[in-house]
Amino acid sequence: MTLSAIGTDHSQIFGFAADRIRSARTHELRLALATRRYVAALFSSVSNFSLPHRGDRRLDDAGSVSVVGVTLKDIALTTLDGKPTTLAELSNGATLVVNVASKCGLTPQYTALEKLARDYGDRGLTVVGVPCNQFMGQEPGTADEIQEFCSTTYGVTFPLLAKIDVNGNDRHPLYTELTKVVDSDGSGGDIQWNFEKFLVAPDGEVVNRFRPRTEPDAPEVVGAIEALLPR
Repeated sequence: MTLSAIGTDHSQIFGFAADRIRSARTHELRLALATRRYVAALFSSVSNFSLPHRGDRRLDDAGSVSVVGVTLKDIALTTLDGKPTTLAELSNGATLVVNVASKCGLTPQYTALEKLARDYGDRGLTVVGVPCNQFMGQEPGTADEIQEFCSTTYGVTFPLLAKIDVNGNDRHPLYTELTKVVDSDGSGGDIQWNFEKFLVAPDGEVVNRFRPRTEPDAPEVVGAIEALLPR
């Protein structure tokens, strides 16, 4: 409709103008909604970014831009029973992240992990188990089977995540970040085996990496945990 078509009837003119304003507002709302969905999708693919570490806001070696304000504790995760979560939701203090398996020679480490969770839980430590079947198929069970095994065999009470890959092309974004951290010998890269341990500070910085054969109650692990917890 044009102004010439509606003549001099003021009510028609105002009606026409109101329709144009409503149309413009509808367009703006649709654009805003599409933008929000795009941003949400962008942050759900956090593996494309290099998360900021303390004092580091530069481009990384691969040219990825750090996302200011986002830490490792904000990466989207899924619990063993299928609920969305993050490390920030699971833990408001120090976190010990461990890739676990039910049929490994190191599986008895569950006992010491559970003891750490019980002994230091009141002071802010959360142990998080991450089932993974990449090492000789030693975590083949379903989510229900894993939960049943852990609770009945080792009395595990700490949170377990859904089964993921920690190495390779399908590596979970959480482990994309964790594997950038070096151990006490200065070696980083792929997870060596089941029960590799990462100690994460409350602010999301990964402060220690312990290889699979280092027991959860080893002095160096306990000392690192103690250093992060309030007295």
